[in-house]
Amino acid sequence: MASEVTKDTLIGDLLRIDANVAPVLFGIGMHCLGCPASQGESIEEAAYVHGIDPQSLVDRINEVIAADNK
Repeated sequence: MASEVTKDTLIGDLLRIDANVAPVLFGIGMHCLGCPASQGESIEEAAYVHGIDPQSLVDRINEVIAADNK
């Protein structure tokens, strides 16, 4: 499925769009992907909690999704 995510995309939805983004999230220290609380958190909220620029994270995630859809 070709989808572009935004800062408002929820982590749970993101992982359903493309589970291959999990290593990107693990790479920023987000090791709680299976936690119910993280599933309802937006990419922007997660980025701030982990000290990452939200737009940079969204850009990287969209790169992974685009590569997977080629």
